[in-house]
Amino acid sequence: MRLRTPLALLGAALLVLVGPPLLTPGSGSDTGTRIPGLRVMVPNTPGGGYDITARTVAKNAEDADLTGDIEVFNLPGAGGTVGLTRLVGEHGNGRLAMSMGLGVVGAVHTNKTPKTLADTTPIARLTMEPDIVVVGKNSPYKTIEDLLAAWKKDPGKLPVGGGSSPGGPDHLAPMLMAKAAGIAPKSVNYVPFDGGGELLASILGDKVAFGVSGVGEYLDQIKSGELRLLAVTGPERVPGLDAPTLREAGVDTEFINWRGIVAPPGLTDAERDKLVGLVTELHDSPEWRASLKTHGWNDAFLAGDAFGDFLDQEDSRVGSVLKELGL
Repeated sequence: MRLRTPLALLGAALLVLVGPPLLTPGSGSDTGTRIPGLRVMVPNTPGGGYDITARTVAKNAEDADLTGDIEVFNLPGAGGTVGLTRLVGEHGNGRLAMSMGLGVVGAVHTNKTPKTLADTTPIARLTMEPDIVVVGKNSPYKTIEDLLAAWKKDPGKLPVGGGSSPGGPDHLAPMLMAKAAGIAPKSVNYVPFDGGGELLASILGDKVAFGVSGVGEYLDQIKSGELRLLAVTGPERVPGLDAPTLREAGVDTEFINWRGIVAPPGLTDAERDKLVGLVTELHDSPEWRASLKTHGWNDAFLAGDAFGDFLDQEDSRVGSVLKELGL
């Protein structure tokens, strides 16, 4: 008995020493909003709206101490549908999410992708923002009226660049703009780029006559004078920016883009609720509120099943718009 007692005490001491490290991330011991090893996929190139949104979400969540480090990585291709296919293939992976938006909805239609957003787990819609019409600082077009006059004369000679594939927001916005201005959408020379970063280089390099993108992507370039802002596509002017709406310029249309987050299919209720909870807490944080203001984003938070219903509605709407435009 005298021998067994010290051994038992030694064993208990070892359990105390060994026990805590065994409670490693992902062991089920984590609670609240913490998701160890969380990764966020960006389905286009660095510098675009999805990329900026994902990296802002990650930084704000970390700064607010809602979770640990979040890895953000890019998987571009086919307007976001390469990333979408990868996401759907990660069935049951509760540590993966994807930054996305209206562009992915459109790309599914135009690319006839077998995997759709209906195959994902909706987490939340985060933001809405108008698109903008911009040109390089050396462009001959000083106003939206100058641009429209030249565009109407010969639409094919004025290539318009957008940071999304056909069917995406940067494609739909100029097509609706053209139709309202009396230009046949099929005559528009649209040049797609895989994200705002690639588009920016082409605008600055005069590879396109003008570009259409989200307001939050090019605020720095507009403020520095590298880009000239001609118009915004939303119903109201953007505070702090000196540019009319399309309707103020006599073009009777408006367009708003949105972005959100989806996850793979096959998550447990607990995994889904944790992701929704994390994004909900993020939405309520001062860090996120500050980022909304910095990037000029409008708060459009919609979580869980309500976001899923919205995705279904957007899928139908984009299909109808593409059909109406003959695209």
